[in-house]
Amino acid sequence: MANEAAGTVPAPEETNGPVLQLQHVYLKDCSYEAPNGPRGDGNWNPQINLDLQTAVTALAPDVQEVVLTVTVSAKQGEATAFLVEVKQAGVFLLRNLSEEDTKRAIGAICPGVLFPYARAEVSHLITQGGFPQLLLPPVNFDALYAANQNPQGMPANQQAN
Repeated sequence: MANEAAGTVPAPEETNGPVLQLQHVYLKDCSYEAPNGPRGDGNWNPQINLDLQTAVTALAPDVQEVVLTVTVSAKQGEATAFLVEVKQAGVFLLRNLSEEDTKRAIGAICPGVLFPYARAEVSHLITQGGFPQLLLPPVNFDALYAANQNPQGMPANQQAN
């Protein structure tokens, strides 16, 4: 009973069940480019392009570094207003997960944890560059993961066995 104090979480070594635990979050790399600075004619209506990529590196048998790369570009007409790339990284402990659960964690859950940090950094870089604040919309990483698992575009429950 003494070990069951309210708010106590067992150490990962003490549990035999599945474990997905965030160990560290950090900015791995970032880049900001504004070829002409925040000049304009007052008619700020850019075309925004958002690209997301995820990479994973094994650091130890149960420890993975997941890097979410968020690239945002803005074009005003034909001219590039700015280009921002943020590589937000996290170290995650993944233990006692099935192969499918590990793939889902790396492809959907971990990027979902990292995205708010990357979103804040993108917004900060853009406003520090003199442009109006840009808040990236929420991203459904579960849907993106499901779409990548089903490249034919058919719903999973309609695929032939």
